[in-house]
Amino acid sequence: MTTIAFLIAANMLKDHPQVRSDHWELDREWEPIHAACAARGITLEQIIWDDPAFDPDTFDAIVIGTTWDYPERPGEFVRTLERLSARRPLFNSLATVKWNLSKAYLRDLAARNVLTIPTLWRERADAPTIANAFDELQTDQIVIKPQVGASAWRQARLKRGEALPPSELLPPGRCLIQPFLPAILDEGEYSFLFFNGTFSHCARKMPAQGDYRIQAMYGGYEQMYEPTDAEIAMARSTLDAIDEPLLYARVDMVRIPSSELAVMEVELIEPYLYPDQGPHIGENFAAALETMLHQRV
Repeated sequence: MTTIAFLIAANMLKDHPQVRSDHWELDREWEPIHAACAARGITLEQIIWDDPAFDPDTFDAIVIGTTWDYPERPGEFVRTLERLSARRPLFNSLATVKWNLSKAYLRDLAARNVLTIPTLWRERADAPTIANAFDELQTDQIVIKPQVGASAWRQARLKRGEALPPSELLPPGRCLIQPFLPAILDEGEYSFLFFNGTFSHCARKMPAQGDYRIQAMYGGYEQMYEPTDAEIAMARSTLDAIDEPLLYARVDMVRIPSSELAVMEVELIEPYLYPDQGPHIGENFAAALETMLHQRV
């Protein structure tokens, strides 16, 4: 029997005093992948990533799961993974985590001819930086995001001439600024899921009425989407620009004014896998994990 530690955040557990409003997504994702892995002789066990009692030597490998509190402590997160990966195989790899941790990886992808959203990279989200961004991007609406962040944490949408949000609602340090894309409201965002490089399924994510954020904690919702072969090829070409083997990868794309799908993000650390839109997610995940485990032996 192979035993795998599946890392999660403590606030994904129902009885945690600061439980996340989207904690149920862990259970939704866990059920199919846990069952499918068990059918292949692989036992997954949920482990809180920053639990000092966690002993990696009692496991055969480690998978990064819903560790969704790491943006507030990225340094501690990386140091923990460095310690764990020195003792057991880590999926995705430490090199992948370090590269994907900051959204600056989008610059690397753009340099490798991957179509990405126009982006400004700035040291801080202060008033002069934000005011100049409208002209630099030639737009009247922008989105400001932390370079290290997830789930729209300390992210803001702003129209030209509007007052800035309070500083505690803006990125705490280095940020990226992008034009707001109306397609988010009309068409939504597409998430293409791959396991060990093989396409699994695609979810179309829509925001709630009056919002632009597509995460469940803000009222966003998902629909099953059947992409065309050309759309799958576009998402796969993004992974082709990444050299590391990947247990899982989620390519998030949105339509830009030229009508092309462009990469908004590539989630390689702890993406939600949208199990409701992927009827075969459990088997796809388990097969990929089994293959990658054998490759590491």
